[in-house]
Order: sequence, then C-alpha cells, then structure tokens
Amino acid sequence: MSRTADSRFDVLIVGGGMVGASLAVALQPLGLRVGLVESFAFESAAQPAYDDRSVALSWGSSLILRAMGLERVLQQGAEPIRSIHVSDRGHFGATRLQAVQEGVPALGYVVESRVLGQALHARLAGSALQLFQPASVTGLQQQADQVALTVEQQEKTLELQTRLLVVADGARSQLRGWLGIGVEERDYHQTAVIANVTTELPHRQTAYERFTPEGPLALLPMTRERYSLVWTRRREQVDALSGRDDAAFLAGLQQAFGFRQGQFLHVGQRSTFPLMLLKSAHEYAGRALLIGNASHALHPVAGQGLNLALRDVAVLADLLAAEAAAAAPDCGRRELLQAYARERRPDHASVVGYTDSLVRLFSAGIPLLGHARAAGLLAVDRVAPLRHLLMRQSMGLRFRKARLARGLGLRA
Repeated sequence: MSRTADSRFDVLIVGGGMVGASLAVALQPLGLRVGLVESFAFESAAQPAYDDRSVALSWGSSLILRAMGLERVLQQGAEPIRSIHVSDRGHFGATRLQAVQEGVPALGYVVESRVLGQALHARLAGSALQLFQPASVTGLQQQADQVALTVEQQEKTLELQTRLLVVADGARSQLRGWLGIGVEERDYHQTAVIANVTTELPHRQTAYERFTPEGPLALLPMTRERYSLVWTRRREQVDALSGRDDAAFLAGLQQAFGFRQGQFLHVGQRSTFPLMLLKSAHEYAGRALLIGNASHALHPVAGQGLNLALRDVAVLADLLAAEAAAAAPDCGRRELLQAYARERRPDHASVVGYTDSLVRLFSAGIPLLGHARAAGLLAVDRVAPLRHLLMRQSMGLRFRKARLARGLGLRA
C-alpha cells in the first residue's frame, strides 16, 4: 500500500456531488485538514445546451451560497422565481405565492447543474483541499479516535485516516450500509419524467406546481425562456409516455397542464427516474455522519431535496467552525455529532412529513377529497398567516438558521 503526504484529516468527505462539494467549499475558511473522495472526474463542459439539467434553490439556499462566496452562481445560468402558482387539475381554487409578499427579491432560483457544479469545482481546485478523484472507497474501519479508509485511485491503494467521515455518496450509499445504518423506504409507485420545454408565452419568472390524479407536474422557469419540467406519472404509464414522439408527448402535457402558458412548442431530451422516500434510521454511527441523500432522499414535489441538504451543510459547517477554534479540535467527537443530529431533527421531520403528505393528499383519487384540497388551496391563497407559514417552509426559513443560512461567513 502507498501512503500520501497528507493521509490524516480532520474531515474526509466521500461523495463530490453538489452536497459533498458544497460542504468542502464551506469548510475552506476554517483551516481544517479536509479531503474529498469522488468516484468520477469532475466534468468541465462549458457550452450551454437546451437540455442542461437544473436544480431549484430556495431563497434560504441562495443565502447559503452567497455566504460561501458563490454569488456569481446566481447571476450565471440562474433564473429567479418571483411567483409560484399552485393548482389541482379538475378543481377550482389555486394558491399564488409571490416574493413581494415576503419582502424578498426572489422565492428561489433555478440554476443549471452545470453552472453550479463548475463554480463549486473551481473553488475546490484553488484550495488546500486534498482531492482523490476518480477514486473509490474499498474498506472502512471505525476506531476509537478516527475512521480508517482504504481508497483505490488509479491503480494505487491508499490508506487514509480521518477524525470525521462525512458520507455524501447519495441515496444508494454503499458506506451507509457498511456503517450498519438502516433506512426506511416508501415506494410511491411513481416515476418522474424530466425534460426542458418551451411554451408559447414567456414564463415571467413564474413557477407552476399542478397536481393531477397521476401525480404532480412542475414547471420551473429557466434561462432562455425555457421551463424545467418534472412530470410525475404512475409507474405503469411511463413506458407509453416515454415512447411517444415529441408532438404526442407535448399534446399529453398540454392536456395535463392546460393553456395558462399557451401552447407547448418544444421538448428536449427526456429522462426518467423512480420516486420513493428514503430516510436513514440514524444520522451518524461512530465517527461517520450522513448528509444529503445518504440521509434523506425525497419526492421532488415542492423541490425540497437539495435545499434540505444545503441546510445540513450549513449546520455542520457551523459546528465544525466552533470545533476548529478549540485548542485541540476533534471534529468527530460524539458530542458534536449528537448536536448536529439534534439540530437537524426538526427540519428533517418537517420536510419529510410535508413532502410525503403532499404526495399522498394530491395523489388520492377520492372525489370528496378533491373538494377539500381545493378549499385548502383557496385558504392558503387568502389567509395571510397560513400563506406566510407555507412560504417560510418553502424558502427554508422556518427553523433556526446557521450562520451560512443567515448570509454570514464562517471563521474558526
């Protein structure tokens, strides 16, 4: 086995996607020894394309990115969401949410994944972070004062030790299984169809969430007058839907959504993924901590997944900043991990319950329930305190905010 010059870390992150990379960037000012293991080489494609995938960032998440020095992300390849229109097909009543009602410039932003990824990776490339990529973890051993990892990189076997192991390797986390952390899974028997579409009318920075008997349909405004479509269908319907040509697909989408944006004119490349709820039984085991989808993978309704994960990042970074200021910092000590789990528990429970309830409520084909849903949408639209509570939840501002979530920088 070979040993790198720096094989001992205060924090070692496994998973260099949006969540793991964001944590690595957030920790840069703290002077900690941080490493990142990622199984794929970071992509550097620069040319925008119609089919670029996107992510929805809440207003609270935009504050976190700004505090991390990534404000330019919101100016390049991002489109603000100034209003949201929520409706239930076949029933009267709708909810209209507007940024001006909360005194913020935007309820959130739709950012191309390529743009956000490039900004994160550029920050990592210019930092003291030790990056192992493409690389994979092939062994893990918990010890009293550290976690020992065996990592394979370019036909070399490395032995790394870290005080804190952060597991950010996604919903199907291999490391979570190795740590013996179980998960609760709920299969929604739905599949999301993802594509970019163009409508006859300009989007005017308005997002739509339309509930149908088959599942929710979301349109999120993107740059260049595109919409990012997330169309949820029952699983048995997806093969027939995916097999349609563009004209037939757009006709079906038109029927499901209506003509509020005029005609649907163009659809790009389509992709699908099955939908389920996944929640880990515990947030940590020994000196290893789960964040992001490794801890909680959600239905895309209301676009809460990445935003919940970025609040994970903000709280963990806050706790590690305090630890970094100690005379003898130990980033993986049990008290710190207990504090993280305690701090995040209410937000996790609230968002998981909120998204799961929306899916169940609006997917139930019970006629009387449809009238109740319509009344609920009207109530949210017209009762200011109720609307305010929903908007605080959607913007990621409901619970106590860490420093990054208040737009403040970190320092040890």
